[in-house]
Order: sequence, then C-alpha cells, then structure tokens
Amino acid sequence: MNPLADRIELIELMGRYADIADLKEYEKLPGLVFTDPLTLDFESVVGLPPMTVPLPDYLENLRMSFEPFVATHHVITGHVVDLDGDRAKIHAHVRAEHWVPDEVAAGGPNRWLVVGFYDDEAVRTADGWRLTRVKLTASHQENAHLSGAGAAVR
Repeated sequence: MNPLADRIELIELMGRYADIADLKEYEKLPGLVFTDPLTLDFESVVGLPPMTVPLPDYLENLRMSFEPFVATHHVITGHVVDLDGDRAKIHAHVRAEHWVPDEVAAGGPNRWLVVGFYDDEAVRTADGWRLTRVKLTASHQENAHLSGAGAAVR
C-alpha cells in the first residue's frame, strides 16, 4: 500500500463521481465509482433518510434525476482524505449547479445551486477504490424549487 497513490486515486474517484452527472455517463463510470450496494445520504438536500440501495436502482434514479437538466456542473475541491488500511473517509467541498430548460424556467431563475460538503466513505476492492457511502450536506441552496423542475418537460 502506498498512501500517496491511495490519496491520488481517492481524489480522482471523486472527480469520476462528479462526471457521472455532468457527462450524463450512466453506463461505465458508475462501476468505476461505486460498490454494490451503496449507502446514500442526501437528506439535507431532498429530505429522504439515508438508505442502502443496489447499484442498478441508484443508477436508474441518477438517470431520472439528471437527464432532464440541460447541464450540470459539480466542482468538488478541498479533499481531506483519512486512510485506514483498505478503508477511507473523504471530506470535500462541493458547488453543484443544475440548469433547467428554458420552458421550465419560464422567465424565472433557471439554475438550482447546491453548496456544501461531501463526507464519503470508500473501500479498496480488487478493482481499486470504490465509494460505499455518499453523504452530501448542503450548507446553502438557491432555487431549490427547481430540483425536480426538469422532470416537468418529460
């Protein structure tokens, strides 16, 4: 085990995580990012309690949640990695922007902004590091009413 190499891989793992939504790449990337099953905690953003779900179920939810947005951009920075053998905790800052179609915005705001922190957990697998728990804590949101607005054009 090389702690420096592990830290680099874990930071890149967070970049691949952001790419899933921003590139709308739901086929290859999720298998390079998540364990199956995985635990999700987005309670501070969507109000649902933490849950452990099979990866295919989460992927379908991801697709339905992000496909309607014209674009998204997740900036994940300030990574603090705590290594413990084959387990790791990753704390990072996030700024996530989500743009809705013009017909949904209807002259109003067209961007949902979420600012906060990820406190994720990862495990080392035979194929490399994978996220086993994702927790997003929002410290600020703008236009949260647009979080599901993209679905209106489906």
